Amino acid sequence: MNTATMKLYAEPLILMALREDITNEDISTNAVMPEDAAGTVDLLCKQSGVIAGLSVFARTFTLLDKDVRFTCQVRDGDEVMQGQCLGCLTGNIRTLLSGERVALNYLQRMSGIATYTREIAGLLAGTTVKLLDTRKTTPNMRVFEKYAVRIGGGHNHRYNLSDGILLKDNHIGAAGGVARAIQMAREYASFVRKIEVETETLDMVREAVEAGADIIMLDNMSHDMMKEAVRLTGGQAETECSGNVTRENIARLADIGVDYISSGALTHSAPILDLSLKHLHRI
Repeated sequence: MNTATMKLYAEPLILMALREDITNEDISTNAVMPEDAAGTVDLLCKQSGVIAGLSVFARTFTLLDKDVRFTCQVRDGDEVMQGQCLGCLTGNIRTLLSGERVALNYLQRMSGIATYTREIAGLLAGTTVKLLDTRKTTPNMRVFEKYAVRIGGGHNHRYNLSDGILLKDNHIGAAGGVARAIQMAREYASFVRKIEVETETLDMVREAVEAGADIIMLDNMSHDMMKEAVRLTGGQAETECSGNVTRENIARLADIGVDYISSGALTHSAPILDLSLKHLHRI
């Protein structure tokens, strides 16, 4: 995560998380550490996977105390092994204790997403299909979770509702049909915006193609129906497969000929990567 993104988007959210965890004081730490003292603690990997979010992890501590130092032996995107020491924190022990949980929550969550994404993206190796995330993210965690998807080898779909036009079933219902929805979106939006339409039937696919949709999402269709839908587009629109994407079926979905496969599971179902801070001692 670059410095500009960190300052604009991530830092306010990290501060909110710290305020959630430390409302008045860290009672446990203040009880056993009534005075400041320098110390160090190791960041240990308890489970093999892909690391992501190291800058967020470090910034959590420096927002509490600018003098904390994080000496890291790996980079985002590296594959890490169970038992590996990834780095160490040095600073005021009071800060190391108070920031521990929030910092680990970010790092474990982001690393878990990167690990799961790397696994799923690997199943598409050798194809031209791009793996996409969705907006099914944890509230106030999107900037972190979508970054983790990229680190894992996936690609980001639209970031938010202002980022792109995606006409889903309820938009189509509100507009009065596929063609009408596309027409209205074309008239409202800037000419630089692509228009994506969610379809559930072959008739909707035909209508979307005729109305000039740029991207057609094939939502929860059967395998054979999606193959026919790709044929119907005739290369006039890009295609995206969505719905019930799993480890077991993603390679088969890639054979359909779609340009993109989107999976909400990348962010809403990835387990954390188990990490911990251990061996804290005074220096």
